[in-house]
Amino acid sequence: MNAPSAPPLRQLVVDKLTERGITPTRQRVEIGLCLFDAPKHVTADQLLEQVNRRASGVSKATVYNTLGLFAEKGLLREVVIDANKLVYDTNTTRHHHVYDVETGELRDLPPDALRIEGLAELADELDVESVDLVVRVRASR
Repeated sequence: MNAPSAPPLRQLVVDKLTERGITPTRQRVEIGLCLFDAPKHVTADQLLEQVNRRASGVSKATVYNTLGLFAEKGLLREVVIDANKLVYDTNTTRHHHVYDVETGELRDLPPDALRIEGLAELADELDVESVDLVVRVRASR
């Protein structure tokens, strides 16, 4: 007897959106198909290009608005590289990043790869919600 097959990616995306209270419109599902097929880091412009290769008719505004909504609902993490560059990460677990300033490559860094000290002294009445760390690197000369 064959084991039941996993639902197709489209159904997984619809389910993921619905679970977070997001109406699965055609455009949101198309964007989700490009995002959630594998773990990735992507800018809005890169995603716009990917989505429009698959399904035409998705505007830049729709991609930006959808990315903001997905991040707000916890489906993505926003990684601020600098004042002009925002990258979206499909890995929402606790971790840090290494960013190569020459190649633009962003990769995950496990949370236990670094030790951050001094957070306990911030204030007694404050709890640390999260720490987002981007280590910027370049090739040695």
